[in-house]
Amino acid sequence: MGKGKLAKFADMETYENVFQCPYSAVGHALDMQGNGDEWSHEMQGHWREQYFHNDNPIVLELGCGKGEYAVELARNYPEKNFIGVDIKGARMWTGATQALNEGLKNVAFLRTNIEIIDRFFAQDEVQEIWLTFSDPQMKNPRKRLTSTYFLERYRRFLVDGGAIHLKTDSNFLFTYTTLMAEHNQLPVDFRTEDLYHDELSTANVEQATLAVQTYYEQMWIARGLNIKYMRWHLPHSVGLKEPEVEIELDDYRSYHRTKRSPKQTAL
Repeated sequence: MGKGKLAKFADMETYENVFQCPYSAVGHALDMQGNGDEWSHEMQGHWREQYFHNDNPIVLELGCGKGEYAVELARNYPEKNFIGVDIKGARMWTGATQALNEGLKNVAFLRTNIEIIDRFFAQDEVQEIWLTFSDPQMKNPRKRLTSTYFLERYRRFLVDGGAIHLKTDSNFLFTYTTLMAEHNQLPVDFRTEDLYHDELSTANVEQATLAVQTYYEQMWIARGLNIKYMRWHLPHSVGLKEPEVEIELDDYRSYHRTKRSPKQTAL
């Protein structure tokens, strides 16, 4: 029988590789967005100095779920530092526990809302971002992790021209992100609608991108779904605008869930 949520939360309170933002602070930061509030987390600007104790690049995985992808990346790239971010601590416990048991010092976990992610990292503190199987948020563009709303926040801590990786099974999110990049003329390194069956993937994608798979990704592959991948860069100087294009909705939202919305397209 798996460990209960309360027991997992209690564990993570003692984990040196987990940073949890109190709900009171999260709520305050969300309420005060755009009102001149200057609240920031104590680790902002100090991740290398106070936790990783090196000058290696920092890579974020936003919406890390169980954290297995961040852990596997940390294994494959010991010369980089990884931070998995999610609001659901009971899931995050799995990766955090695994990292501790293996003694992986180049991976940490941050429990918070991604809407205030810029409160945890200072200017130019992060080199790359991974978005692995994010919720497509077909009804609400402002909640899509590849929307210009979020890209503006990423630019506050991502280095100029920093890389963003999207790995998804959602045709909606992939199409939307492609149109967003095209509309804003963002540099795209590589884009494929079938990561594991595209011959160009081997030459254009790092080996870990092909080798590392999340729990749900393996399920989707077993169902015969194509995994889509895109890597682009985010310059600081480019003005960002949302693409005003109708996109056909996915027939499902995530594994074992059927379509909820009667709509056929979304702007």
